[in-house]
Amino acid sequence: AVETKEVPPGRYYHFGINPFAIVRAGFNNIVYHKRTSGASTITMQVVRLMEPKKRTILNKFIESFRAIQLEYFFSKDEILSMYLSLTPFGGNIEGIKSASYIYFGKPPILLSPSESVLLTIIPNRPSSLKPSKNNFLLMKERNRWLIRLSNENAFPSEQLNDACKEPISINKKYFPSFAPHLSRRLHLENPTKNNFKTTIDLNIQQKVEQICYNHMQRLSAHTIKNASIIIVDNKSHEVIAYIGSENFKNSYTHGQVDGNLAVRSPGSTLKPLLYGLAIDKGLITPKYKLLDVPLNFSGYCPENFNQRFNGRVTTEDALAYSLNIPAVKILNEITLPVFTQSLIKCNFKSISKNANVLGLSTILGGCGVTPEEMAGLFTMIANKGKYEKLNYLLNSQQQKVSSQILSESSSFLLTEILSKSDRPDLPDLFESSLHIPRIAWKTGTSYGRRDAWSIGFNKRYTVTVWVGNFDGTGVAELTGADMATPLLFQIFNTIDYNSNNKWFASSSSLDLRYVCPETGLIPGELCTDKVIDYFLPGISSMEICQHLQETTISSDEKISYCRNCVPELGYKKKIFSNPPPELLKYYQEHQIPIELPPAHNPACQRVFEGKPPKISSLIDQQEYLIEKSEPKLLELSAEVSSDVSTLSWFVNNQFFKKVNAGEKVFFTPTPGKTKISCSDDKGRNSNIEITISLY
Repeated sequence: AVETKEVPPGRYYHFGINPFAIVRAGFNNIVYHKRTSGASTITMQVVRLMEPKKRTILNKFIESFRAIQLEYFFSKDEILSMYLSLTPFGGNIEGIKSASYIYFGKPPILLSPSESVLLTIIPNRPSSLKPSKNNFLLMKERNRWLIRLSNENAFPSEQLNDACKEPISINKKYFPSFAPHLSRRLHLENPTKNNFKTTIDLNIQQKVEQICYNHMQRLSAHTIKNASIIIVDNKSHEVIAYIGSENFKNSYTHGQVDGNLAVRSPGSTLKPLLYGLAIDKGLITPKYKLLDVPLNFSGYCPENFNQRFNGRVTTEDALAYSLNIPAVKILNEITLPVFTQSLIKCNFKSISKNANVLGLSTILGGCGVTPEEMAGLFTMIANKGKYEKLNYLLNSQQQKVSSQILSESSSFLLTEILSKSDRPDLPDLFESSLHIPRIAWKTGTSYGRRDAWSIGFNKRYTVTVWVGNFDGTGVAELTGADMATPLLFQIFNTIDYNSNNKWFASSSSLDLRYVCPETGLIPGELCTDKVIDYFLPGISSMEICQHLQETTISSDEKISYCRNCVPELGYKKKIFSNPPPELLKYYQEHQIPIELPPAHNPACQRVFEGKPPKISSLIDQQEYLIEKSEPKLLELSAEVSSDVSTLSWFVNNQFFKKVNAGEKVFFTPTPGKTKISCSDDKGRNSNIEITISLY
């Protein structure tokens, strides 16, 4: 609001336009054949500033009409405030408040009479009266108006002499640009609000900005241009540092893009949530052995980052080494809707929007997330599984709504697994190993090496680092471990070096038990070794380990017997391995030696129960396209239990071939519906039906 004095009625009155001024200007312009005076009122100038147009007669009529509208809806004081907020003060400076800070370094209320008059006259001739350009002319005009205003009692006359002698001393100042991406974001979200009291810690913000800039200068040699960082105070959920790009002013690298809001592929960074959900459902414990072997999920065959397989691996190794196949298998067991609903509760907007079209590849980065969302997710793990929306404003009126996504127990176990230092995603740089901060962290690299992630937390802070190119260009050297983790370590070493904060404490709901190191299950009678493992009483699986089996065999060890056919004499008992069918198939295909029971007694008439062969090379009810000009063979293979020695294959109810367990066989398909059957030597059978089409 602008403070005004009482003036004689009608002195400053007009209804948006001044007809007398218009007539005078028109007459002078006709007489002198050039523009000698204007006819715009303050209201008309406000219209021109709000809706810039070319200065034509038609636009002048439009401007006049808009001015009348403004006068109808707003008071003179309000229109004057609009004018002072929009009018130019030389260069790209707009508004009296900006001009006051830039030219004099203080708010308008603290300006002296001389400074106030100086700013008042600049809008009349912003080009010729621009400060520092022609100070002599500026002083002359200022003094002329000082005398005029003093004569009209705008300020005490005794101040006139001092005001006229006051030198024009302007050292142009520039507004500081702190957290520019967040500033612009808050303004866009609240366009009617001008001032924001944020949670940003300026000291940390400036330090991390410089660290990020220096780091990206080094990575620019690899054509890696962009990075974004969010730092969260775990206790308050307040964002204390917000870097949207490495250099806001660099248009070449698209520096004004806010990387913290950009939707990117998460790579493997969602795996901790998946493993936490599986722990809470009792499916896994840290020492539980998962299968890392080739698996087929209805046509989807995931691979590890290094395209290798490891057989059996513990849960903690599968997560620490970021293995893909165990993660997809766990996701398949807990179901995709359960996983996506947990992400939606954590305010993952893109996943909420596309939940119906996501598949098992979601856990490997086949979805869209933002660094801001990932910061909230890992802050949840650091806060014992409780999610709360991140806060950017002090004394925010935002209603605090929390959701318990993971249990305190699974959050602690995830923290313990992710804080181990003997893992493959340590940076491959000597200087990075000089001081590894005590944090729990997870790296991720998206398909095509377009996104590199490293997200870490300790008791006090959560830091999310994304590195890549805003335009989506992939780089061969781009990995989370080598490009993002060194930056993560440097940030923690800067903001919380040798932190004396207490580490996370174990949950009272956790207990310890002995498990078999071969499977991570409760030791069976044949298990000889034991290790200690965490578990959740009443939740974790109580399955007994059966990785070994005792089998009755003949004295020459050529055949095995069941209870129905064991002879009275000439037999003995021996312990053999009992791997699951998927693992057995992997061993056989890779020629890994394993001792299995011999073939069952061929004279036995018993019909066996148990799992039938699982046809793994073809998918039931799927269509397969075969090139017409060059027909190809289709593979037949199955996963069987360890007591199976031979398999018999049938195509369209016709016997095709008998092979040893684990052996592959191929057949020539014919167009149309095709029934595939597989029977093992125990009489167990499975069938599928496929469609063969030519193209």
